[in-house]
Amino acid sequence: MRMLVSGRRVKKWQLIIQLFATCFLASLMFFWEPIDNHIVSHMKSYSYRYLINSYDFVNDTLSLKHTSAGPRYQYLINHKEKCQAQDVLLLLFVKTAPENYDRRSGIRRTWGNENYVRSQLNANIKTLFALGTPNPLEGEELQRKLAWEDQRYNDIIQQDFVDSFYNLTLKLLMQFSWANTYCPHAKFLMTADDDIFIHMPNLIEYLQSLEQIGVQDFWIGRVHRGAPPIRDKSSKYYVSYEMYQWPAYPDYTAGAAYVISGDVAAKVYEASQTLNSSLYIDDVFMGLCANKIGIVLQDHVFFSGEGKTPYHPCIYEKMMTSHGHLEDLQDLWKNATDPKVKTISKGFFGQIYCRLMKIILLCKISYVDTYPCRAAFI
Repeated sequence: MRMLVSGRRVKKWQLIIQLFATCFLASLMFFWEPIDNHIVSHMKSYSYRYLINSYDFVNDTLSLKHTSAGPRYQYLINHKEKCQAQDVLLLLFVKTAPENYDRRSGIRRTWGNENYVRSQLNANIKTLFALGTPNPLEGEELQRKLAWEDQRYNDIIQQDFVDSFYNLTLKLLMQFSWANTYCPHAKFLMTADDDIFIHMPNLIEYLQSLEQIGVQDFWIGRVHRGAPPIRDKSSKYYVSYEMYQWPAYPDYTAGAAYVISGDVAAKVYEASQTLNSSLYIDDVFMGLCANKIGIVLQDHVFFSGEGKTPYHPCIYEKMMTSHGHLEDLQDLWKNATDPKVKTISKGFFGQIYCRLMKIILLCKISYVDTYPCRAAFI
């Protein structure tokens, strides 16, 4: 009986706190409405974050009023057989543009190499490059080159929408549709840009440990919290009020690289079919999907932001991703995956050395969007 009363009291206090927070944030709407500058918009957005993440009104306004999620695009290049094996640990999608052959080649030689992961890391991953069609100016010649490339490597999926920044959400929908149709048994799904570096040995070791405990409801990456829509029409990321009327986005993981478990991938696919995909910022769209299915996003300090992480063995020891790597990809792969990296922090003096180096490299006075300072103490 006491436990029942106690439970009622807890629920009563939770309701009171929730009501108070809602009223408080609602009052901020009135006082901040006349002010419109960059700093206040971020403060206002973060204050709205509680409302955006706690209630369904955002998803309700963006939900489709019909059963169809929009036009269905046809596959121009597909590999239905890619995931026939049942022991797929990771289904890895790389978002790429038709003209980025050199980037794809670099990834095939390094972190996206399925044979390396199988032979050296004892894991089965499937790597696919996801893209749309070339713009009309490049046209048929580039499409022929893509067909030749795919005949050689068998790792491209392509649908007949134009590959552009404003169709990124369509590219995202293609990935989750493909995963749901052809690879629903993959333990984890990852989507990544073609200009990042993934420390595959560290990532595979991490995912294998999670697989052993049967992790579910898993979504990890670089989490953006309380981000405001950009209302500046000159910005590439401009979003109109008609497209998204609220002052804050739901929490979302940076689209450069994030990982979700297989059960979440299935839920995201279902959610994606019910939301308006005209919001072309794909990582924000994923945040809406996460909010709709009630998944709490987990921030991982070794998933990089927009900047490159420092080049140092003490950083490589735990790194997962780093952003902005093109010409240096091969050298970084060779240095970061060198077995000697794991020995540099061994012993008491090795630990002290690496701790000091990470503090020097990561704890800057000026903000650098790589790993946060707290990563130096993990």
